[in-house]
Amino acid sequence: MMILSKLQLTVSWGLQLLVAGILMQTLFFKFTAADESVYIFTTLGLEPWGRLASGVAELIAAILLVAPATTIWGAILAMGIMVGAIMSHLTTLGIDVKGDGGLLFALALTVFLGSAIVLLIRRADIPVIGRYLTELA
Repeated sequence: MMILSKLQLTVSWGLQLLVAGILMQTLFFKFTAADESVYIFTTLGLEPWGRLASGVAELIAAILLVAPATTIWGAILAMGIMVGAIMSHLTTLGIDVKGDGGLLFALALTVFLGSAIVLLIRRADIPVIGRYLTELA
């Protein structure tokens, strides 16, 4: 386990909470079948199971992100989910979904980049390859 400076720890926790907060906020819309969520997953041909499965995956990622022993796994999972979201926006949905001005796309990018920075800060804790990543720095 890498010892983080106070700045690294503060930035990491700030991003972990931001990312988890965004993920948790979107759960309400997915689990209550809000019009926008239903529209998105219908357009993708994944309604309702894709909407519910992505909600469960995002819930798991948010929990993992704020648990110190599993932060790395939460960041990896969040990034994986957001790759799907970003690609869906770029290939099928468009940046602006139902007049949101690109908000959902921006949130997906924020979650992806925030998770990537958490992984960069905590790279030494990544199983198997972490020790090699710290030697490169």
